[in-house]
Amino acid sequence: MLSRSHDPIVAIATAPGRGAVGIVRVSGRELAPLVQVICGRALKPREASYLPFRAADGSIIDQGLALYFPTPHSYTGEDVLELQAHGGPVVLQLLLARCLEAASEVDAAINQPRLKGLRVAQPGEFTERAFHNDKIDLAQAEAIADLIDASTEAAARSASRSLAGEFSREIHGLRDALIHLRMLVEATLDFPEEEIDFLQKADARGQLSKLEQNLTIIMQKARQGALLREGIRVVIAGQPNAGKSSLLNALAGAELAIVTPIAGTTRDKVQQTIQIDGVPLHVIDTAGLRDSEDEVERIGIERAWDEIKAADAVLFLHDLSRAEGTAYQQADAVIAQTLTDHLPTRVPVVNVWNKLDAAPLAARPSGLHLSAKTGAGLDALRQELLTLAGWQAAPEGLFIARARHVQALERVQMHLQTATQHLLAKTQALDLLAEELRLGQNALNEITGEFTSDDLLGVIFSSFCIGK
Repeated sequence: MLSRSHDPIVAIATAPGRGAVGIVRVSGRELAPLVQVICGRALKPREASYLPFRAADGSIIDQGLALYFPTPHSYTGEDVLELQAHGGPVVLQLLLARCLEAASEVDAAINQPRLKGLRVAQPGEFTERAFHNDKIDLAQAEAIADLIDASTEAAARSASRSLAGEFSREIHGLRDALIHLRMLVEATLDFPEEEIDFLQKADARGQLSKLEQNLTIIMQKARQGALLREGIRVVIAGQPNAGKSSLLNALAGAELAIVTPIAGTTRDKVQQTIQIDGVPLHVIDTAGLRDSEDEVERIGIERAWDEIKAADAVLFLHDLSRAEGTAYQQADAVIAQTLTDHLPTRVPVVNVWNKLDAAPLAARPSGLHLSAKTGAGLDALRQELLTLAGWQAAPEGLFIARARHVQALERVQMHLQTATQHLLAKTQALDLLAEELRLGQNALNEITGEFTSDDLLGVIFSSFCIGK
């Protein structure tokens, strides 16, 4: 779990390695004396100053830009100092060490432990402080990490919208409507002797119905946003020489897997993330499924089954040029039965018939037909993959979301459905209705972080990079 203290923190804020520019960031309370020691003079707020960064003995470590952001107008809500130097690892480490050293000098000079405890930041601690200082909510904090990690343009744009607060505004709209409905119910509970029926007069039933409708719309956007962030795992399975590696190469547009006429060429999984209409799909090529005496191949087949069991969707690849062979059909039937036995019913299995170029006149069993060699039929497969993923044409304003957001919204939906049952019951249990609305509000608050546990915060922020 991340520290929740108010110690001043410092870290290299740029990615490891060499680069043209590297940044060392400091955040804490009352950093002005530290700025004076490191930069040799005071800095104008939010104005870049070009100056030398000096070591304790006065020698120059580097020259670069320094920026000072006094509280509360900074990323973290505290005083923030950013030193932009040349991006060599040694230079940045020297600047980091200088900041730690300068803090002790400041404390000794002013005879106060003002900067005592300046330490290297933990992963995500700058963003965590921005959250605790109400600069951003939890959904926006997660959007920062999602923007950094985005693997497609659509994911990056959606993360940017969430960072700008679009997702949070949707959640706050639901919460405000829910609070208003709770107020009506609580008023009825507080004044049961009144002749006025607060709920009927205020059309509580209509308000609850509209709330559920708006929730459904937001849930759909959230599911699409989660799909943009996480994608799905698609495993290509089938007998040896069905063209699994060729199909992976065709989808990826690169020669990733070795392709030969020799059965059993693929001994281990080969994975590649592709994108279709901005949706990331993690496609995994696996060893051909068959009985084998080869120890290495058997290990590869075991790993193939492990991948199949963890898949979100399976492409069962068949060889159209061998489709009429009795032995081939029997082996396919065994694989199909094993897939049925091992996969949850929610995991779709799509029959894909490959080598259309080698058997153009062959009978066409049900399923998709394509040629990984020529590319015929690949567009239809791509559209099928999007359908399997649950993707719909992206509406304007789509925001990024995470699985935990979708799960929270699903709990809200469950509580609202139960609340509706209590409201429509002949004998209204208003105390139970009020409780369901309260639980629904708590689930919404978990998304933005207004009601959440420290354990969840630790998990979220520890996934960030150091310096962010």
